[in-house]
Amino acid sequence: MKVALVTGASAGIGEATALALQEAGYMVYGAARRVERMAGLAERGIKVLEMDVTDDASMVSGVERIIEESGRIDVLVNNAGYGSYGAFEDVPLSEGKYQFEVNLFGLARLVQLTTPQMRAQGSGKIVNISSIGGKIYEPLGGWYHSTKFAVEGLSDSLRLELKPFGIDVVVIEPGAIKTEWGGIAVENLLKTSGDTAYAPQAKALAKFFGQAVRGSHPKVIADVILKAVRARRPKTRYAAGLGAKPILFVRRVLPDRAFDALFLGALRRFA
Repeated sequence: MKVALVTGASAGIGEATALALQEAGYMVYGAARRVERMAGLAERGIKVLEMDVTDDASMVSGVERIIEESGRIDVLVNNAGYGSYGAFEDVPLSEGKYQFEVNLFGLARLVQLTTPQMRAQGSGKIVNISSIGGKIYEPLGGWYHSTKFAVEGLSDSLRLELKPFGIDVVVIEPGAIKTEWGGIAVENLLKTSGDTAYAPQAKALAKFFGQAVRGSHPKVIADVILKAVRARRPKTRYAAGLGAKPILFVRRVLPDRAFDALFLGALRRFA
């Protein structure tokens, strides 16, 4: 039986992915900081791990447990992450660093920990959850977009680096999805810049994010992840979820200034 590790499995995309992989016949380990929120997964037979992607010891022990119990790791889904928004001037540097710890360095460390086993097997799939935010940009989202642009670049380099060992690296770029992400992003945004010189932008962007409640169900992304891990030769990138493909198409064809004007025009409707 193939073995998968899914981070950020306590809700949203991670939870849906853990369930989809289990239904497809994988032995699934779901990892998150709050084990109690994975009680439903445990009841379904998914093995739950307490793991904080900013705590090296918890990542090391989690991967060691999987290898000890199962003898292999076939799939790593790096899904843990969050969106920290606020004007660059307003966001403390410590928060910017933490955003990178969660969204990039935790992902990178798990790749380091799992690739030796995958190399020994001669096979494996690493699925890094990026975002359309890894290809586009927004005002007051400098730190978040920086982390996702970094995930894209790291994944491209890893894809070439690990190919000789039979390990595929895949990037998933979700659009608007019905998860806790939007609420957390809005909370951070208003807390950080809702009463500063950037308040008009912050309030307009918060309303804009409010539209994400109309996003796709997390299962849409889980199904794409399952498709990627089952493919003999997966695509390098999969964009899915409400608005993902149209937005990425517009970004590809428009010059920067035109994209700036389009996005700022959209925000003005929420001012």
